[in-house]
Amino acid sequence: MMKLFVVTSLKEYLGDISKIFNQANIRVFSTVDIIGYKQGTPNNLLDDWFASGEEDVDSMMIFSFTSEEGADHGMELIIGYNKRIKGNFPVRAFVLPVEKSV
Repeated sequence: MMKLFVVTSLKEYLGDISKIFNQANIRVFSTVDIIGYKQGTPNNLLDDWFASGEEDVDSMMIFSFTSEEGADHGMELIIGYNKRIKGNFPVRAFVLPVEKSV
């Protein structure tokens, strides 16, 4: 089944994320510039998505339609990458099922 693999990270990690996509056999992907904001301390699932504090963060969203195997391998590689990097800005990733496409 086709999956949508989505990763958000600081712009400076784009080269590393590109390598991760390649290692996961995801050869085609798109990027979008995003600015993440976190204001206050609401209790919801996005609490830890961006840095703590009220700063804005130049980030990228990298995404691809890929196989389940590619998405699973990409997630494993992102988990390993986050264990190696230092700082308050881990790479975030999620996978969504693609139920229909044209």
